[in-house]
Amino acid sequence: MSKNDRFVVKHGSDWAVKKGGVSTPESVHHKQSDAERVAKQTVHRAGGGEVRIQGRDGKFRDSDTVKPGHDPFPPRDKKH
Repeated sequence: MSKNDRFVVKHGSDWAVKKGGVSTPESVHHKQSDAERVAKQTVHRAGGGEVRIQGRDGKFRDSDTVKPGHDPFPPRDKKH
């Protein structure tokens, strides 16, 4: 896990952007899409990395590499 990686996780009835290993959210949003957008902007400004998105069931449903990060498996990531 990179220091630039962020997680979009359920936070009560809202969605939070968190940095790995830190319990306090960086930001909280009413919509998951808003939290995902902010997380990707943050990672991009920080030099690239991964954004991992949690589903409503608590399982991580998606992971996006944000440039200038390095995707270790580019052929498998065909949806982005």
